[in-house]
Amino acid sequence: MILRDGLRQLTRPIILALVKGEAGPSFPRSRRLGPPMPAFLGLLPFRTIDLVLLADILLAWGLFSTGLSDLLEGQRRSPGGPASGFPEAFLWFAAAASSVPLLLRTWWPLAAWRLSTVSMLLSVPIVQTLLSTPYSVAAVITYPLVVYSVATRCERETTLGVWVLSVLAAGVLDPSHAPDLLWSPEILGGAALLAVAAILGYNVRARRLAATRLAEEERRSERALAGQAALEERARIARELHDVVAHHMSVIAIQAEAIPLKAGGEPRQLEEGMAEIRTLSLAAMTEMRRVLGVLRDEDGRTDTAPQPGLGRLEELVGTARSAGLTVTLKLVGDLLGLPTAVSLSAYRIAQESLSNAMRHAPGSAVSMRIARSRAELHIQVTNGAGRGSPAKPGHAGHAGHGLIGMRERVSMLGGSLWVGPAGTGFAVTAILPIVENA
Repeated sequence: MILRDGLRQLTRPIILALVKGEAGPSFPRSRRLGPPMPAFLGLLPFRTIDLVLLADILLAWGLFSTGLSDLLEGQRRSPGGPASGFPEAFLWFAAAASSVPLLLRTWWPLAAWRLSTVSMLLSVPIVQTLLSTPYSVAAVITYPLVVYSVATRCERETTLGVWVLSVLAAGVLDPSHAPDLLWSPEILGGAALLAVAAILGYNVRARRLAATRLAEEERRSERALAGQAALEERARIARELHDVVAHHMSVIAIQAEAIPLKAGGEPRQLEEGMAEIRTLSLAAMTEMRRVLGVLRDEDGRTDTAPQPGLGRLEELVGTARSAGLTVTLKLVGDLLGLPTAVSLSAYRIAQESLSNAMRHAPGSAVSMRIARSRAELHIQVTNGAGRGSPAKPGHAGHAGHGLIGMRERVSMLGGSLWVGPAGTGFAVTAILPIVENA
């Protein structure tokens, strides 16, 4: 079993090189190697010029013509002359054997190497007879280039098999060194040359694979960051929508319940109450449009209306008072020069506190104090028990979405939040750091 596995490992590179090996996809080339097609050649189906392929074509043509001339000259100088030499078609084949594989190495590097090896083995009698050496100049140039292309596109095992077989083929090509086959200086020099080509190609492949993996990791990182940003934006929009809807819907619900009782059947007071509900509904819709303003419409436009801040605190308190709360507001310090994020968060915390008071302690007295102290903003909202009943346990004990939203806002700014029962009522205390880039 061990011997069989060892033989399998030894023969695997050879089998891959000869039969089963496949070249991987080509790597994208630098733009410098593919300049755009000139305007006067715009009728051609190619948009860019592949400089590597163009160089291969020119080199292959030069090697073919030079090799064919050398073979024809060698046959002319042979003792028997052209009449007793090889047919001219054989000379064309020998010249093509060491040049045509260059045209294939870009698309099919393994096929180019296999073709180059087989064709040169078949043409060695012709080259050896006419040039007195099995290694033509074209072969010395073409073969390392083909091996290099294999190394840049194939796995390491396949490249190793190609190198081993190439060295063996070089030994077969030079029968004059049959006794010491692989130990002659010529064979060792050829093996070293092919090893250099293979190592260079392998290093290029490794570098390109590393660059490809790095680019893929960067794309994954960008997608992850974009997904994280989208989740954060969704959370922000959900938080803002909850604050807007919870507050305004609470006021509207309380007004809709209280207005018929307050009107006492008088149409005029009933109309005034309905008009107030309509105003509150429009205000809620306006704030919702502001929250959703970051979402673009089909034409790419966006609503850039500013988000509410402490500058609209009086309006917020007036709405709460119209819903039956008795609100006492105290402001300390300059609250108009706050950063936008701090001002918005403070407004939303005050709004959610009033909404909770309206839902869980309707008709209660609310004390709100907002003070700026150096680099901090202190927010304290305390409400008593509702009319006729203490504050509901749900207000004190259940952490609904509103309280979660307040904690998220405070945590986002690096502040502190305390919520809980206070006597017969409920208290919210928040401290927000005043950071200029917030």
